[in-house]
Amino acid sequence: MNTLRFIPLFLGAAVLGFAAVTPQPLPRATPESQGIPSAAIVAFIEAAEQKVQALHSFMLVRHGQVVAEGWWTPYSAEAPHSMFSLSKSFTSTAVGLAISEGKLSLDDPIVKFFPDKLPAEPSKNLQAMRIRDLLSMSSGQHDDAIKDFPFNSSEDLVKTFLALPVAHKPGTHFVYNTPGSFMLSAIVQKVTGQTVLDYLKPRLFEPLGIVDPTWEASAQGISLGGYGLSLRTEDIAHFGQLYLQKGQWRGRQLVPPEWIDVATMRQTSNGSDPTSDWDQGYGYQFWRCRHGFYRGDGAFGQFCIVLPKYDAVFVATSGTRDMGSVMNLVWDILLPAFQGSSLAPDAAAQKKLADKRSHLTLPPPAGPATTPTAARVAGKRYVFPANPQKIEWLTLESTAADGLQTVLVKFAGESPERLVAKTGGWHYGTLKTGGMPGPVAIAGAWTADDVYTLEAASYETPFIATHTLKFAGAELTLTSELNVGFDAAIKPRTVVGRAE
Repeated sequence: MNTLRFIPLFLGAAVLGFAAVTPQPLPRATPESQGIPSAAIVAFIEAAEQKVQALHSFMLVRHGQVVAEGWWTPYSAEAPHSMFSLSKSFTSTAVGLAISEGKLSLDDPIVKFFPDKLPAEPSKNLQAMRIRDLLSMSSGQHDDAIKDFPFNSSEDLVKTFLALPVAHKPGTHFVYNTPGSFMLSAIVQKVTGQTVLDYLKPRLFEPLGIVDPTWEASAQGISLGGYGLSLRTEDIAHFGQLYLQKGQWRGRQLVPPEWIDVATMRQTSNGSDPTSDWDQGYGYQFWRCRHGFYRGDGAFGQFCIVLPKYDAVFVATSGTRDMGSVMNLVWDILLPAFQGSSLAPDAAAQKKLADKRSHLTLPPPAGPATTPTAARVAGKRYVFPANPQKIEWLTLESTAADGLQTVLVKFAGESPERLVAKTGGWHYGTLKTGGMPGPVAIAGAWTADDVYTLEAASYETPFIATHTLKFAGAELTLTSELNVGFDAAIKPRTVVGRAE
């Protein structure tokens, strides 16, 4: 494939930057007006609640109109959500824009950007690695070489990447490579003088009406590229609609159509199973899907799926261990419902959909606000031996009249943290310590006479921690488990404490 060249018709606006704009939501329409029965969307929601653990939000756009949307409390339209690897598709867009501005070429060798950070004797394969190889996940490295990449360390991550062994000739083997996406971010920063986040603000985020995006960075101040971006659900929909419209947005060409085409087409093979959405080929930081669609996606079910055949975009945020279950519901329930023209209004189905949407919530633990055991243990301090969670002691206060239960927890080296849980709903607060500091919603109930169950949803992420407190005599057995996580992070952890 020859080096990609873009006609820079849009560069005047992009280089000079756009003034910040007031967010402009996508227009809303009834499903029937855009050729989709409301009943099919109700069926999708009901199936998602039964089969996906758990969808946090979704939005369906057709013909540029939002026809369905929903957020499961405690998740909301206003709160950003971690994108995980969906971030990669935004990094890809930054690379495409840098190419269009003449700052990069797909065939640029990686070593040319960091001559001072190369190993003493760069291998032939490292010297052959190009921008396109990083984009298509075919840099030549094995899984074993990249699986423990130290993103959170203080070391120079560019130098660390360049020191990794490159077992295969670049361009010949697909290996999903998040460190490679970081390198794309580092290269964009090298040639533009800006982080990918700052580079995209006037070129992409501001024109799309995306306010205050955040992107985690390395110790050296480089946007992580392969993950770390946080956006709202509708922000994802704007991005998908931009790609569906070949880079045009409200009369402006924000991204060259040539980049949209090459980034989302099959650039490398990643398998041969016709029933798998992970075997349909890979583009430039975009996955190909069954049915001829393409997507950006992130761990635990963050999706931006573009369906050109139907002039539609589907987006979702989730906290699921089975990402394929979300796509299967789109293929099995929504796709067959798409019609080529508008449908007659269906007031009854639209009301049912509105009612369904108004009651979306992740179910809190079921049980009463208090029990005889609750009265017996209230105010006691349970002290724990040294444990990986670093919990020193825990106390349940008396249940408040409004059903709020306060749990005091002391983590090693920290001041006591007050967790306030609501029975039958979610109580919003902020954690300062523990494993998931930040905004949190907490629900709790006595799920047995001697068992208090507390769920803490870090609602700007996919993570929900379930803590089960079982009281027996002077002992408290505390078991903690995450809904989703990588490898050992999702294994239940148990520690036993005793009352002082």
